[in-house]
Amino acid sequence: MCGVGGIRVFAAGPVPVEALHEMTRVMEHRGPDESAVWVGDDIGLAHTRLPIIDVEHSHQPMQSADGRWVLAFNGEIFNHAALRAHLDYPFRTSGDTEVVVAGLAVEGISFVERLEGQFAFVAHDLRTDTTHLVRDRLGVLPLHYRHVPGGIAFGSEAKVLLAVGPRPEVDHRSLHAYLGSRSVPAPDTLFEGVKKVRPAHRLAIMPGGHVEEAHYWSPPECDREGTWSPQDAVEAVGDGIREAVRAALVADVPVGAYLSGGLDSSLIVAHVRQVVGDEPVHTFSAGFGDHPQDELPWARRVSALLGTRHHEVVLDAGDFERLWGRLTWHRDAPISEASDVAVYGLARAAREHVRVVLSGEGGDELFAGYPKYRFAQLAEHATRLPAGLRTGLAGPVERRLGRHARARTALRAIAAGDVAEQHDTWFAPFTGEERRRLLGTAPPADRRAAPASGVDAVDRMLRHDLRQWLPDNLLERGDRMSMAASLELRPPLLDHHLVELAFRLPTSVKVRSGTTKWVLREVARPLLPPEVVDRPKVGFRVPLDSWFRSGLRDTARDRLTGSGSWVAQTLDGAAVRDLLDRHERGANEEIRLWTLLCLEMWHECFFGSTPVVPGPRGDHIPTRPATHP
Repeated sequence: MCGVGGIRVFAAGPVPVEALHEMTRVMEHRGPDESAVWVGDDIGLAHTRLPIIDVEHSHQPMQSADGRWVLAFNGEIFNHAALRAHLDYPFRTSGDTEVVVAGLAVEGISFVERLEGQFAFVAHDLRTDTTHLVRDRLGVLPLHYRHVPGGIAFGSEAKVLLAVGPRPEVDHRSLHAYLGSRSVPAPDTLFEGVKKVRPAHRLAIMPGGHVEEAHYWSPPECDREGTWSPQDAVEAVGDGIREAVRAALVADVPVGAYLSGGLDSSLIVAHVRQVVGDEPVHTFSAGFGDHPQDELPWARRVSALLGTRHHEVVLDAGDFERLWGRLTWHRDAPISEASDVAVYGLARAAREHVRVVLSGEGGDELFAGYPKYRFAQLAEHATRLPAGLRTGLAGPVERRLGRHARARTALRAIAAGDVAEQHDTWFAPFTGEERRRLLGTAPPADRRAAPASGVDAVDRMLRHDLRQWLPDNLLERGDRMSMAASLELRPPLLDHHLVELAFRLPTSVKVRSGTTKWVLREVARPLLPPEVVDRPKVGFRVPLDSWFRSGLRDTARDRLTGSGSWVAQTLDGAAVRDLLDRHERGANEEIRLWTLLCLEMWHECFFGSTPVVPGPRGDHIPTRPATHP
């Protein structure tokens, strides 16, 4: 992993070199081992490096042998060896960065379509004076840009761009999206004017500042019914996962894996064990002590079965309060999931042993793992019913889903007939009507995403989640929390060949007889015991409910209703106080309160009178070797 940044200048005057150096200082955590800048006539590039492949060489920014292209690259190209063998180019290093430079020199910008891996880079063509911003197909790695006086600035993280140009304001038009999904869909952010390059897109910045956008990849349509038998699907997915894990292990430094004890991470670790043989495999898990939803015992059990060197991190409410501000700075956005602090703790623990860690992200969004997918068709049909019938459906569905907070929000949206947002309701802290009350306005019409197409309700929901929830929430959070610890995160299940296979498969092998993620469970059966394969999805639960009634109680009320509260000044105060009162009386409003508290912390971090800027690391989180049962 690395950090990239730069400034394209269109007005008369020199490239602001000091601003480039400030960019490298801001993103030092993304590349703590070395940094450099390159300056041309009207452009400057900045780079910080965490070397993973060709550790001793491959310094950046890198210029092509013919002098035409200059590249600042973040990521890993897993097929770099195969590409190298077919490029007629005078290579000087053994790294993947030069393979990208060589491909640009030989084939031009269309070479990005041959890259396999995770990447976000800036490539400047000196011959045409065109700057290209490119992001990988699934959005594993980030890339942002911002129009500034006289030019355009770009960088891996939003905070990198705050060092260039005037101080931005809050993008109030993005608040509806944040309150609806705890993230902001690309290309927007909560910073006004700071944009994300969308996954599977590339931008071309022309001389004079004109910007053109190209979409270079999309998941395929589902194959015709009858194309796949269930057994064929299981065999193909098993082969795809095995190859994806093999590719994700390409590195010249140690590689480990996160292990929660759930299906996805356990399956990844089982395949890692098969690939590396007798080599030691370090695995890592986090928990919350004696909390009943703690998954540490399951992780220990899988570790013992697979023979890994397992490490544990245990966090409490004090860790959350201590790290909250710092990690908000790293996140560039509100800490939308309390579990992000635990993920950071995991990353710190892993960094003591490895430089790269594999994770199970993507399994739910490819193979229909969330409980909501079982009710996708019902949700679509319910939004077309009269209000009375919709309300009547809520009781039976709630009994099937349980009284989980996300289920309740989904049911409120279904009962309200919120058709436009039905795919997001499982993750939504607030329904559309509740957001209108909090903000006093309707959501901006131009910010509504076009409905996802698909062959059925589950397929449409999966495609929507792949386009928005996965890159703008899960992957964005994973990147920031791992990079805060200078650790590279790789999700093998998001290998784009495996993604293409998943979307060709019919819903009948994903949700089968009421079982979610059926095909993935069948792939796992020869490798893992039934109690792991058939466990219901639990997720990374944090005991916010009890914390808000004890250690975080005063913090919550003060931050959301105090005289200096930005949330209190921006949102409807009566609605916010009502939330706090209901929670103290016993209602489970912890997710909604957390959503508002993190928004307040984000504003304090970036717009307060004393903005939060992390100092030297003093947040050591102790780890312990796991004791296997």
